[in-house]
Amino acid sequence: MSIYDTLNDRQQEAVFYTEGPLLILAGAGSGKTRVLTHRIAWLIDQIGVNPWNILAITFTNKAAGEMRERVDQIVGFGSESIWVSTFHSMCVRILRRYIDRLGYDTNFTIYDADDQKTLIKDVCKYLQIDTKMFKERSLLSAVSSAKDELVTPEEMTLRAEGDWAKKKIAQVYTEYEKQLKANNALDFDDLLLKTVQLLQTQPDVLEYYQERFRYIMVDEYQDTNTVQFKLVSLLAGKYQNLCVVGDDDQSIYKFRGANIMNILNFEKEYPNAKVIKLEQNYRSTSTILNAANEVIRHNTGRKEKSLWTENGEGEKIQFRQFDSAYDEADYIVSDIKDKVNSGKREYKDFAILYRTNAQSRIFEEKMVVSNVPYKIVGGVNFYARREIKDLLAYLKTVDNGKDDLAVRRIINVPKRGIGLTTIGRVQDYATEREISFYEAILAAGSVPGIGRALGKIESFAALIEHFKAEGERMSVAELMDEIIDATGYVEELQADSDEEAESRLENIEELRNKIVAYEESCEAEDEKSTLSGFLEQVALVADIDSLDEETDYVVLMTLHSAKGLEFPHVYLAGLEDGIFPSYMTITADDPAELEEERRLCYVGITRAKENLTLTCARRRMVHGETQYNKMSRFLKEIPLSLLSTGALFKKEQTEEEPKVSAYRQAKQAFATKAFAATKPAQQFTVTKGKGPGYDVGDRVRHIKFGEGLVTQITEGGRDYEVTVDFDTAGTKKMFAMFAKLQKID
Repeated sequence: MSIYDTLNDRQQEAVFYTEGPLLILAGAGSGKTRVLTHRIAWLIDQIGVNPWNILAITFTNKAAGEMRERVDQIVGFGSESIWVSTFHSMCVRILRRYIDRLGYDTNFTIYDADDQKTLIKDVCKYLQIDTKMFKERSLLSAVSSAKDELVTPEEMTLRAEGDWAKKKIAQVYTEYEKQLKANNALDFDDLLLKTVQLLQTQPDVLEYYQERFRYIMVDEYQDTNTVQFKLVSLLAGKYQNLCVVGDDDQSIYKFRGANIMNILNFEKEYPNAKVIKLEQNYRSTSTILNAANEVIRHNTGRKEKSLWTENGEGEKIQFRQFDSAYDEADYIVSDIKDKVNSGKREYKDFAILYRTNAQSRIFEEKMVVSNVPYKIVGGVNFYARREIKDLLAYLKTVDNGKDDLAVRRIINVPKRGIGLTTIGRVQDYATEREISFYEAILAAGSVPGIGRALGKIESFAALIEHFKAEGERMSVAELMDEIIDATGYVEELQADSDEEAESRLENIEELRNKIVAYEESCEAEDEKSTLSGFLEQVALVADIDSLDEETDYVVLMTLHSAKGLEFPHVYLAGLEDGIFPSYMTITADDPAELEEERRLCYVGITRAKENLTLTCARRRMVHGETQYNKMSRFLKEIPLSLLSTGALFKKEQTEEEPKVSAYRQAKQAFATKAFAATKPAQQFTVTKGKGPGYDVGDRVRHIKFGEGLVTQITEGGRDYEVTVDFDTAGTKKMFAMFAKLQKID
């Protein structure tokens, strides 16, 4: 029996179709990685394609590693010649070889998000931009979007004619690019943009890579942006043997520039393309899939498909509604603990998914109290920590002296008595002469007004030159040790009584572990380990890559981070209108916004293999205020026949009054005016079961006050007292009979 006999009919069709453009619409859990790896094996084994001529592109380092492993297992000999990499890694390899054609040195630095922030600050300062009017984050976002859409600074300047604000942004973009070039640095967007520019302007380089990559496969094609689409089109331009795999129903990265039209319009771009749908799911139960299909069916901008499975029906989806977010977290953590204590589950079988990072805090607190091990994916990145940034800046300076940001970061770390005034004078000298900051340091004797700081700057320059000389004969790990010893960085931390000092030292140790691991992996692949190579690897590490599947802990992550992963039991929390879908989405004029949120919900549901629990809360603290929300419209799109509400939910539905904490009760009592006459409590006699026609959390309309949110309903006498928080008129109390409020659906 051959390896191809284990594939289903549709999978086989996708594997055996090798010539010309191919779109594989692969639903969640339909075995797309398996199809890609078997397709590579088929090309080599049966078609006789040289592994050298195959390129496979993925989005994360984790996915690239998994694919590489699987290809090695199936193909064996020759598989090391196949390029399996992320878009960014591939572009770095091309640019390291040819970027000098665009006027850069091949030892360029890659700027991470923090470096970009520092640079944009400098640019704003230099151009005297009012950062209250033009937020640094917004400027960076505008620059990134421009690069994603292949818009140059010159083009942006032309488009901005007549618009003052746009002209300012174009000015920032122009200076930002100038500074990057001066620092011999590229940001993440540049890695793609410069590669496209290189292929567009250098016909011989384009021809080389078109010949090299005769067979191209792209995973997660629905997440590609305009510049990635252009890059793939250029590389596949000659032979057209382009196979793209994706699922338009899982396109959730619009905020990062992903363009769903790339996959929806694939047949327009390649009229002779073949389309194959993979609809058989191997991950989930049919109950989970039916729920996912029902939700996504409400989207119009999609290619028709419906997931099915032979896995069996499985358990019903658990649905629980709680009074507050605290009750929600309490239930989920207790439920996990009970299931683990029963001996049938481990902590790593569970994942809690939510819409925003802020929702993780309550779960974290409950986990700590309940002694449940957990890990947040997508929290503070290891490489964003201060001590790690410092030591990496030393390595960057040794590797590329033109990286001004790195040099400025470490010139007084550990403290050497070089003040901001001195740094400012050196910077002015560098700017005037259009040289790098480090070159100005080497010529510090010529900098006017430097005075007594000259000796300190010269000793810093001598230190860096020493590291550069040592770095040529030392391994990266040895160089790191030398930097730590010679600078006294660790000694300074050890002398610090700060309670964080210990964890900082542990982080430095972890960085050393990372360097050693990098050197060992180079040795295993028979490659030379270099400082540039290590810094490159660090720059390309994604948050998700830090997820260790072998460690026993509950995973907490946003829905965006969960894409591509699977867990036996998933809790999807915070399913309320205003939270998920978000308030911004609900109120947006563009219906495509809501469709993107629904795709995100679809991604969340399809992460579950065996069990899925959906939860929501009637009230939740948002931005320091209690918010009353209706259950999510996505919940209502799931047929009731697929849901189990359980005894807890039924009990909680009967509860009308929100619970008041002991702290709030005390606070209210304390705030009561002295000697104020106490109002006698009203006796309520309203007949049960006949409500006013709306509930707490519903939106209503009043003839005079307009629209608002019902925050409280109290039974009294022959009527209901209703408290409404109106959008424009503020909070009002009124009797339902006279108010004649209309519920807004």
